[in-house]
Parts: sequence; structure tokens; C-alpha cells
Amino acid sequence: MTVPRFKRILLKLSGEVLMGQGQFGIDPGTCARVAREVKAAKEAGYEICMVVGGGNIFRGLAGAAAGFERASADYMGMLATVMNALAMQNALEKLGVHTRVQSAIPMASVCEPYIRRRAERHMEKGRVVIFAAGTGLPFFTTDTTAALRAAEMNCDALFKGTSVDGVYNADPKKVADATRYDALSFDRVLADNLKVMDATAVALCRDNNIPIVVFNIREDGNLEAVLGGEGASTIVSNEPEYA
Repeated sequence: MTVPRFKRILLKLSGEVLMGQGQFGIDPGTCARVAREVKAAKEAGYEICMVVGGGNIFRGLAGAAAGFERASADYMGMLATVMNALAMQNALEKLGVHTRVQSAIPMASVCEPYIRRRAERHMEKGRVVIFAAGTGLPFFTTDTTAALRAAEMNCDALFKGTSVDGVYNADPKKVADATRYDALSFDRVLADNLKVMDATAVALCRDNNIPIVVFNIREDGNLEAVLGGEGASTIVSNEPEYA
């Protein structure tokens, strides 16, 4: 299907994307490849901000399951997202893309604090803004952070880069004949508990009319292709023609 034309987007990446073929940590080659994708989209005229998860380093829910107190585990996960944001900043700036990292947990020696008006100004000047440390509060995922920042930045859409090319009726890695949806409504995603993003993030996007586009970020050139209306993806929206 043809994805509607957007101008300003928030790109949400899981921390696992930055692992490359590894089992944990940050792969510089993968960061460089993703940075090239973002640069190509910028050069095509799109305004981009980003949220990167921290699951390649530490995931709060997993830490809590292993015995850490949940709030402490979530704060540890937030710090992991700052490391990933700095890695992406480094990769982008090596390509000449002007970038700012803003953290919801103030750490002035490392990056800027999150200030909405300042972030908007950076984007107006053509910079890529990477939002780190989640919302700054425990019990919220980076999916929810992405939806919140997309609303605050007046983004036209939230692009979720994953390891699959959209939303399926079953796990395509386990079910060979799983069917990919071209389009879904927010209400269908919530009612059927489809694993697009967590329910809070989906509801935030629904209430602020921000479409979610799920696509495979691991394929070279796929971000620009999907932005241009090509390539496989699933779009989740309020619009009847996409529902």
C-alpha cells in the first residue's frame, strides 16, 4: 500500500537493532548503517527526531524479573538509552548530520536536558534530535516515550523500525504462513492486543491522531523507501481508508 506523505517524523528504534548480529551491546557498523538511512531521509526533505530503546544493554522489565526493584531497574534501562543515543549521535555526526541528544534525566556534562521548545528549535534548524532516558520516570516504556515525544514535536507520524516488515496475525519468525496487515485501526490493535507498541503508546497516538508505521529497519534503504510510499509496512491510524 502507499504510505501517506509525511514531513516530520519520529523514528523509534529498539535497542536490539543496534546490536547488529551480536547478542548484546552496540555494533558500530550497524549504527553507521542506520545513520546512513537517517541521512538519506534528511536529504530527501524529511524532519526527523528519534527515540532509541536500551534493550541491547539493560531492560528494566527483565531486570525486575531477575530480582531488581522495578523502579531502580527502569532507571538503569533509561541510562542504557543514553548510551545508545550517544552512539547514534556519533554515527550521524561522522556523516555530517547535525545532531542533538536531549535526556529526560539531566546530565549536563553529557547532553542537553529535555526542553520541548529547544528541541523544536533544533528541528527547525534542520538538526536530528535524539530523545534519551525515556520519560525520566519508571514504569513507562520507550514506546510510550516515542508516542509522547511525537505528540510534543507535532510529528506527522511515528515510524517504528523493527526486524520485521510490518504487523502480522502471528509471529512470522515462528509461523511460516503468517499474514501481514497493510493497514489497521488503533482500536483494532488495542482490542486484539496486537503487539505493535504497548497499549499506552497506541492510545497516545490514537488520541493525538499520529499514525504508526511499522517497517523493517534492517533492510538497507528501507526507511527512505517506506517514506516514499514504497516497500512493505503496516500503517496504524484513525483514518477509515486505512482501518
